[in-house]
Amino acid sequence: MKDTNPYPLLLKQLQALLAGESNMVTNLSQFASFVYHHLETLNWAGFYLNHRDQHLQLGPYQGSVACTKIPFGKGVCGTAGSAMRSLVVDDVNQYEGHIACDSRSQSELVCPLIVNQQLVGVFDLDSPITARFSETDKIGIESLVQVLIDNTNWGNLVEQVA
Repeated sequence: MKDTNPYPLLLKQLQALLAGESNMVTNLSQFASFVYHHLETLNWAGFYLNHRDQHLQLGPYQGSVACTKIPFGKGVCGTAGSAMRSLVVDDVNQYEGHIACDSRSQSELVCPLIVNQQLVGVFDLDSPITARFSETDKIGIESLVQVLIDNTNWGNLVEQVA
């Protein structure tokens, strides 16, 4: 991994990519692909969306096939969603209750998507490298997610979890 912080440039590129587009599926798809292809050493980048406050449901992503449903409070995604805060896990094998969708994943960063004080989903990054994600990554991903939130029409999804 490079020592430089890629996020200021990624932030500008993402703002340009999402400018003029507000469709939720389009923006989630573009975002997942953008992050997956611009950050090093990832094996998965994508979304789990709040399904009527019952569980997280697989959304647009890049990478290998994935778990389709994650209960709230379970695994890194379900825990980050329930707590409505980002989580960085250096070694998923040491994380109690980790849900292994891809056995290659060794570390994980999960950032919640909060719109109008409601959880609409989480953005999940997996890496085959232990301790891949730093505080810089956490802050950088949170800033990218905020651009996504600000440029997306969440329409029915927010209504479903209200």
